[in-house]
Amino acid sequence: MRRPVIAVDGPAGAGKSTVARRVARALGFRYIDTGAMYRAVALKALTTGVDLRSEAAVRQVAAETEVDLTSGPGGETRVWLDGVDVTEALRGPEVNASVSVVAGFPSVRALLVERQRRLAADGGVVMDGRDIGTVVLPYADYKFFLTASLEARTHRRQRELSQMGFAVDAGALREEIRQRDALDQNRAVAPLRRAEDAVVIDTTDLSVDAVVDRILSLVTARES
Repeated sequence: MRRPVIAVDGPAGAGKSTVARRVARALGFRYIDTGAMYRAVALKALTTGVDLRSEAAVRQVAAETEVDLTSGPGGETRVWLDGVDVTEALRGPEVNASVSVVAGFPSVRALLVERQRRLAADGGVVMDGRDIGTVVLPYADYKFFLTASLEARTHRRQRELSQMGFAVDAGALREEIRQRDALDQNRAVAPLRRAEDAVVIDTTDLSVDAVVDRILSLVTARES
C-alpha cells in the first residue's frame, strides 16, 4: 500500500523545515527540503562566479549540480552539493539574499521540480517549500500552509543565523525577509500561495511541538 505524501508550504521563517523534518521523523517518512535544492544551486553559482542575473547561466549550474539529502546522526538533514556537505553554508546571509532570484527562473524551477516529483513518486514523503501543494505535488494527500508574523519570522531567522555565528541587524533582516516575501509572492512562475485545500496554521504563538502535534493528529486520524 502506497504511503501518503505530505506537502508543507509557507514563507521564509514560518517554521516549515523544522516542522516538516519532525513530522517526517515521527511517521518514519523521508523528509525533502526543496528550499535546500535552490539554496545549493545559489551557493554553487555564487562560489563559481556565475552571473545570477543570467537565467541561462544559472540553469546550466543547476543542470550540472548534484544535490543529495541525507539524515545526520541526530536525525537532522544534511545537504550535499557535488559530494560536499554544505548544510551550514546554505543558511548564510549571501545565500539568503540570492536564493529567491535563483528560484524565480522558470527553467531552473522546471528542472528541480522534475527531480522533486521523482523523489516523491513512491510516497512516504514530507516535502516542504513554497509551491509544493500548488505546483510540485498538487496530488499530495495532505497539504499544510504555515505562516507567522513578520516580526516572529525575523526573530527566528536572526536566532538561527546567530547560532551559526552570523551577526545580523534585525532591521536589515526584516527588510530582507519582506523583500523575499514580495519576490516569492509575485514571481511569474509558481508564486508562493496557499493551495485551496491546504490547512493553514499560524505559528506565530505556537511552539514547534504544538504545530507538529496538530499535523500528526490530522494525518493519523485519516490514516488509522
